[in-house]
Amino acid sequence: MSVDTQEMEIVHRGLRRESRLLIELVAAVAPGNTARAAVIADHFRIYRLGLQNHHEGEDELLWPPLLARVDLGTDIILRMEEQHERVAATLTRLDAAVPAWEATAGADERDTLVAALTDHRAVLLEHLDDEEATLLPLAADYITEAEWASLGEHLVANTPKLTLLTLFGVVLEDANPTERARLLSGLPAPVRAIWHLIGRPRYARHIRRVRAA
Repeated sequence: MSVDTQEMEIVHRGLRRESRLLIELVAAVAPGNTARAAVIADHFRIYRLGLQNHHEGEDELLWPPLLARVDLGTDIILRMEEQHERVAATLTRLDAAVPAWEATAGADERDTLVAALTDHRAVLLEHLDDEEATLLPLAADYITEAEWASLGEHLVANTPKLTLLTLFGVVLEDANPTERARLLSGLPAPVRAIWHLIGRPRYARHIRRVRAA
């Protein structure tokens, strides 16, 4: 068994970027600007759903077969599970901080949210770096193509279709031309057409709105 896990690293690239930008975007909102806060809060919810489904797919579909096959990698897999729990705890904190800030765009609520996002990003980056260095090599050697593909199927099954288009844009944004072509080639032809006709312009509008100065 040998699967190419590079797509996971491209997904992680988008998570790293968005977790950084969310801190910067929230910090830049003037106190009382609830319209702007609502735009960023909506983008956070898209990011959160993508991250949650990404991790739940790994919890349900990646860790169990690896634990059954990789005796020497048990410590790594258990560490991944513990890191997922820590990331989930930061998201629970954000689930309270985001709506509190969105409601009033108050300065105190903004500062609380920036602190929570900063903590979230630190925990997330620790996990992503560790996963790429230690877990993905195990997956490449011990996971089947069908099992690897099931991660994407899980995301599709648990994400609203329009949100999927936005998340695909998040992943493609920092992909190089070769990576972009590879990701697009993995889609069925009708889905590629939907991306080009609807998804790409829709994502461009969304990102312009989210990152507006």
